[in-house]
Amino acid sequence: MSQSARRRRLDVLDTSSFHPRYVVWELTLACDHACTHCGSRAGVARDTELTTAQALAVVDELAAMGAGEVVLIGGEAYLHEGFLDIVRALAARSITPVMTTGGRALDAALARAMREAGLERVSVSIDGLEATHDLMRARRGSFADGMRALAACREAGLGVSANTNLNRLNAPDLEALYETLRDAGVRSWQVQLTAPLGRAADRPDLLLQPYDLLALLPRIAALKTRGLQEGLLLMPGNNLGYFGPEEGLLRSQRPEDGDHFGGCQAGRYVMGIESDGAVKGCPSLQTASYVGGHATRASLRSIWEDAPELAFTRARTRADLSGFCAECPYADTCLGGCSFTAHSFFGRPGNDPYCHFRALHHARRGLRERLVATDPASGRPFDHGLFELVVEPLDAPEPAAPAREALVKIGRRPRRAERRREHA
Repeated sequence: MSQSARRRRLDVLDTSSFHPRYVVWELTLACDHACTHCGSRAGVARDTELTTAQALAVVDELAAMGAGEVVLIGGEAYLHEGFLDIVRALAARSITPVMTTGGRALDAALARAMREAGLERVSVSIDGLEATHDLMRARRGSFADGMRALAACREAGLGVSANTNLNRLNAPDLEALYETLRDAGVRSWQVQLTAPLGRAADRPDLLLQPYDLLALLPRIAALKTRGLQEGLLLMPGNNLGYFGPEEGLLRSQRPEDGDHFGGCQAGRYVMGIESDGAVKGCPSLQTASYVGGHATRASLRSIWEDAPELAFTRARTRADLSGFCAECPYADTCLGGCSFTAHSFFGRPGNDPYCHFRALHHARRGLRERLVATDPASGRPFDHGLFELVVEPLDAPEPAAPAREALVKIGRRPRRAERRREHA
């Protein structure tokens, strides 16, 4: 469908039912980690990040738009000078403030200060057992810091959860990581797939292949069942799952609910805000293609209501999909899976290769899909390269894989080079 046709469809669409219930807000790109899979290539603050006063004005706008929950991220959110002031302002406006963190400097004193400011929950990123996590996060001691952060937050009375990016490096750790998190008192765990966004785009061998889902999804479903019995709720991120036999179990908080993926919610009930005030429909969407405006130049409401870059999912139909997704029997419900994941592979949404149903469909025919990197990423935050999809026999020889350490070294760019590209 042409861009002009999409705009005509949006012009007649009733958008009154859509509002940003769930907002993910990158307070700063400054970070005390330099993770090898970071989608935003975080490390150094942007030159034009929102001041505390500007951020507090954004809080007022979010409240006026009916935001229910705001997740503060980075970089590392606590590195913003107004972090606690922003938490207080959100809580004062009856918006639930929560946080996702790497936890390096999140000690008992900071955890207490966050709780006193009104923060309700903290999700700590734990991406494998100690050796794997430290390798992915490019810093020895990172795992210990993350586990200490979990303990500090729990002792301060904050709700604690964990999140994990799954890839070929850490997939072998899955069951042992579950037990580690369970024993640490984690009661909620989100797992999602590492997509080729940002630094992960520089390391294509780190990524899972679509056919890896054939073995991975049953393992995750088994852990979901264990967790329901043992008090740890495992939930999939938006780019994991899709209409395999375990879909109802994976998507549901209770086994009897039978939930399923309902399509990308970017720009429908989700908003992402970058640290310079750039507004997107989802925090992981590619900056170059999905920023609809800046909070310092226009109101959040006008960006939300008028920018086509945020409204693209509101009018999406099967006609907007491509490849396998366009012909899938679940197309009218799923609408092509996760937008940022599909775009990170193919430069457009609507054809997500990370789909369990799709992998099973090919496997029943003795086939599999394999992703092959063709064009590199630019080196800017939230960038992507391009991949092509090869269909081959299911039992084709597995391409030679690099050694474990090489998975995170391939394509490594110094942060100084990333900084130059960001301001190019």
